[in-house]
Amino acid sequence: MGRWVRPFGALIAVVGGAFLAVQGRVNGELGHVFDDGFAAALVSFGGGLVLLLAAVPTTAAGRAGFARLGAALRGGRIRWWQCLGGACGAFWVSSQGLAVSALGVAVFTVAGVAAQAVSSLLVDRAGWGPAGRVALTWPRVLGAGLAVVAVAVAVSDEFGDPSALWLALLPALAGLGLGWQQAANGLVREAAGSTRVTTLVNFGVGTVVLLAVCAVDVAVRGLPDAAPAEPWFYAGGALGVVTISTAVLAVRWLGVLLVGLCQVAGQLLGALAVDVLAPAAGGRLSAWTVAGTALTLLAVVVAALPARRE
Repeated sequence: MGRWVRPFGALIAVVGGAFLAVQGRVNGELGHVFDDGFAAALVSFGGGLVLLLAAVPTTAAGRAGFARLGAALRGGRIRWWQCLGGACGAFWVSSQGLAVSALGVAVFTVAGVAAQAVSSLLVDRAGWGPAGRVALTWPRVLGAGLAVVAVAVAVSDEFGDPSALWLALLPALAGLGLGWQQAANGLVREAAGSTRVTTLVNFGVGTVVLLAVCAVDVAVRGLPDAAPAEPWFYAGGALGVVTISTAVLAVRWLGVLLVGLCQVAGQLLGALAVDVLAPAAGGRLSAWTVAGTALTLLAVVVAALPARRE
């Protein structure tokens, strides 16, 4: 693909971000119906895992990818803990189920985006991703800083509601883990030589984590009282497969920060469209949210300026 590799990587990362925004609404609504964000996250991850189990190990390419990953683990080319990126994804999806219906997709997205930008900047600087070490140049630092400011702008109209402000910290904490997740998944992709195998490992780890969490949750709270009959409530897993797959594919071309920022653009476009076309019950799209979104887009542009590699 030559010179088109980076533009193609950016495009698929943007598409993945848009799917992530829609997944946030689906999982948020499912968590609201269940009155249990962890159960909604388990349904989402479990659904994605079932789809991947049906599609990956049943093919020769999938089995070969698992063989390469096993050899890389035995040879020490990748560590077992670098295969645990799905745990961060499980936390992110859980936060969707717990917070989206209260915050709205746009505010949730901007809060997670700012934290992800900072995390991705540090992960790239440390050289933890497949693209290697990337310098802390001023466009990258300024872009990450602008993303943090965007969070304050987007939630500024909630300053009178302390509970809403604390709730916005949940996607922010989850966003911090997304930078490392992308780096770890990228390393697994390099070892396995397969995007599909990496995505399956991600969903498998996330599902195991959520099974443990939900076991405690059910012991304390009991099972959800009702489950929705509409099939779209269970589409979160398929949407997540697209999001993870596009990030895994693009991170080796763009690095962690630029993949995250391209996903940001897709998330913001998708999130604002969802909040406008299908607003959550009791939710609203405020001028502050729009301003915060615009500022985050500016942060994307600034941080994506050419930066010198170390």
